[in-house]
Amino acid sequence: MDGTRRSDVRPGQEVNIVRKQDQRSGRLTRGIVQELLTRSESHPHGIKVRLTSGSVGRVKEILSPATGLSGPQENSQQPS
Repeated sequence: MDGTRRSDVRPGQEVNIVRKQDQRSGRLTRGIVQELLTRSESHPHGIKVRLTSGSVGRVKEILSPATGLSGPQENSQQPS
């Protein structure tokens, strides 16, 4: 998901954002959503969020499911 719809973004999700100072370079910052800052249902450049680290930026990619992170993820692949 690309993070342009507010209904797709929830606190607790792992996302990639682009911070204002990184817009020209496109550098992404990964983190956990703490708070949604965009009030409208959608935004063409991504929903603005605050991460648990304090970074603020627009969501470019949602990395975890809509239920958010409930704890450590288990690896379903068995070693060979």
